[in-house]
Amino acid sequence: MAGPPAAVAAIRRAVRASIRDVHFPIRVACSGGADSLALAAAVSFVARRDGYGSVCGLTVDHGLQPDSAQRAATTATILSDIGLDPVHVLTVEVGTEGGPEAAARTARYEALKAGVWLQGGCVALGHTLDDQAETVLLGLGRGSGPRSIAGMQTHQGVWWRPLLEVPRATTVKACEALGLPVWDDPHNHDPAYRRVRLRHEVLPLLDDVLGGGTSAALARTATLLRADLDALDTLAEQWQTEHHATGEILPAAGLAELPAALRQRVIRLWLICRAVPELGSVHLDEVGRLITGWHGQGPIDLPGGFSLSRTSGTLTLKTRT
Repeated sequence: MAGPPAAVAAIRRAVRASIRDVHFPIRVACSGGADSLALAAAVSFVARRDGYGSVCGLTVDHGLQPDSAQRAATTATILSDIGLDPVHVLTVEVGTEGGPEAAARTARYEALKAGVWLQGGCVALGHTLDDQAETVLLGLGRGSGPRSIAGMQTHQGVWWRPLLEVPRATTVKACEALGLPVWDDPHNHDPAYRRVRLRHEVLPLLDDVLGGGTSAALARTATLLRADLDALDTLAEQWQTEHHATGEILPAAGLAELPAALRQRVIRLWLICRAVPELGSVHLDEVGRLITGWHGQGPIDLPGGFSLSRTSGTLTLKTRT
């Protein structure tokens, strides 16, 4: 008996490889494009075949195009046809903060997360190996630190990304083999978006210069770097435990002697656990100077209305008044 086409089989294998570690119920977010549509078909098939139960489908109407409501309804019908049940259309209002691309992403993710907070489970996203490569390049260009270069993770909070090792070309072939009608979002060809230019200009040029395989190499780099960063985070957690770094006070003694990479991890982990938001390298550098460049300077301001000062050998975090 012949098996499924190679592309379909590849995506089903990728889903099976990580589905055991997800939190149920599963919701698949689908735009109607090849990546998310191929994922939805694979998750639906694997869930039924392997006894995981029903899978919910979600599609988001951003309201950014004249026919967006009809497009969302069409995608919802396709999801129902391939076995997802129930299927919901989420309507969002896109703001302006951070530009159109970031604003649409923020609105979409907030809508997708809403049901998870109420009912538990996870949301499956169709990010591929190519998306991972683009994420690494964006992180490199921004200089925003090793975590951004480490890219996306298969399991990250409520998000499940089983296709991070699958090329985008495979999702296209899978949809063709299954006869699924793919929607090509016109925004995916708009050079106003950075990811579009990376996809259609930068990565092809890098392939030409480097002899091909750039996306796979960038994704592999992210995986290797993430393993190193996870190890550093574990060491940072151990240091905090050993030095009783709890509450709003962090002992400065001993931090100065740590390697810079580990010291920064301790600081970052401590601040994140205290709910300090949007930490950037500039903030971590300022905090680091309270430890390695201490000369009696006053408190520093941190995002979220926090203030950090050094007194009597300890760092103290307070809410600004």
